Amino acid sequence: MSASLIKYITAQSANMLALLKELVLIQSGTYNKAGVDRVGRCIANQFQNSAFSVETKAHDAFGDMLNVSSPACGQHDNILLVGHMDTVFPADTHFTDWHEGNNKVIGPGVIDMKGGLVVGIYALKALAAEGLIEHLPIKFLFNSEEEVGSPASDSWIEAQARRSAMAFVLECGGMDGQIVTGRKGRLGLTIEVAGQAGHAATITKNKASAILALAHHIVALEALNTGRSGLTVNVGQIQGGMGPNSVPEKAWAAVDVRYLNTKEKTGFQQSLDDIITRPVVQGTHTSVETVSDRPPMVQSDQNRALYKVAAQQAELLNIAIKEEVRAGASDANLIAAQDTPVLDGLGPIGDCDHSDREYMFIDSLVQRCQLLTLTILDCWQRFQTGNLF
Repeated sequence: MSASLIKYITAQSANMLALLKELVLIQSGTYNKAGVDRVGRCIANQFQNSAFSVETKAHDAFGDMLNVSSPACGQHDNILLVGHMDTVFPADTHFTDWHEGNNKVIGPGVIDMKGGLVVGIYALKALAAEGLIEHLPIKFLFNSEEEVGSPASDSWIEAQARRSAMAFVLECGGMDGQIVTGRKGRLGLTIEVAGQAGHAATITKNKASAILALAHHIVALEALNTGRSGLTVNVGQIQGGMGPNSVPEKAWAAVDVRYLNTKEKTGFQQSLDDIITRPVVQGTHTSVETVSDRPPMVQSDQNRALYKVAAQQAELLNIAIKEEVRAGASDANLIAAQDTPVLDGLGPIGDCDHSDREYMFIDSLVQRCQLLTLTILDCWQRFQTGNLF
């Protein structure tokens, strides 16, 4: 069975690349609803006249989402696949082209993550072509706003995760074939400082400058990056004041925090409380708003059991993979928080995502599709016999 699946996917290599090109040339930045909807329609067309059912989950602000299900899906013990249709590039981006050559393609979303969508789509096609899909309860969720934290789809993904025996997320693989068994959690914070406005020429003492207070906070926050733990803190955006001749009454900063576990998160929150309550500038007040909070994908024994199966299939395919704990967050974090075993990073291999240099190695598209297909099948067979977890 493995040989016939491998052969089928190899024969589909040109079709896979053509589908990827079609998807990449549709501009689908998160807030470009029309573009994301076009991607969704293109994907839905891939499952016409097949055993799969396609349900559209409409949304007013973000792109419509898709739920593709095999006939064997039920209320529990499904196999969950997840991938997002949006990219980070806005509708007015200059990065809209497709360039191909030297075993590489360059284009928006080739690895983040339209390449992963193609890998998942053709894994399902391969399983259907070999007559296996009738007995495999696979559900593939295509969401539309992962790049901004999945605010509309998070509860949907979490609910489906609770009904699943295992899950596979199709973010890109690492440059050395890495597959993700753990991810850091992420906190997104806005720190706001209120001071007292005044004329810059006349106030020289006890100046309640919101910018000055925020500057002290920033230095203290960045000092938490000791390298002795998994905690990272980045102040990525600041704004404040009316002009150089006015004492700034308001200032704010956007902060990104990554952590490996709840202990690190708790430690950061204690440090943050100490920083913002420290009286560094009299007459100012600081408040903190949590704008996003994605839990860590803990590197559990069950995740590693899935990885062990993938490693065995990779050896069969003669491709190299490695286990990785990745700093960035994804929808796999949401799944892991439901205690559902999950592997991530099963998409094709490339680099420079989130930039206009984003590229994918062409041969990795077929390789990772073969790896995903064999891993799904082997994991399911082991699960049914009680030999997976």
